[in-house]
Amino acid sequence: MSSKNLYRTVVRWDDLALEDVRPGVKRAGYVTDDVMLVMNHVEPGMALNPHVHEDFDQLAYIVSGRAKYYIDGVPHEMGPGSMLLVPAGSPHYIEPYEPTLNLDIFTPPRADLAHLAGYEKDLKK
Repeated sequence: MSSKNLYRTVVRWDDLALEDVRPGVKRAGYVTDDVMLVMNHVEPGMALNPHVHEDFDQLAYIVSGRAKYYIDGVPHEMGPGSMLLVPAGSPHYIEPYEPTLNLDIFTPPRADLAHLAGYEKDLKK
């Protein structure tokens, strides 16, 4: 779907279906032609997932909860309202202390998460 079809269309996070990623991790996404927002619901005790994105930066924003966000092995204490740049090529992962909402921002959108735009079929054209 083109971003033109999303213009002036209100979408609420609570109305988007959550995808089960692994135990302790769920997510939903909002996608346009140029940007992707992914809301991650993460729980303490979840399986940690160090990984790397070679071709794009990631912005991580903590909406609620508290966590350590590791980049290149360095822990960063994060809480509501804090944000952090994850540079392309940097190993990273989140370790929540409590239930945490982590909003990740990707531009351009990640092709491997394009399926998160599935909500668009239900929007009024």
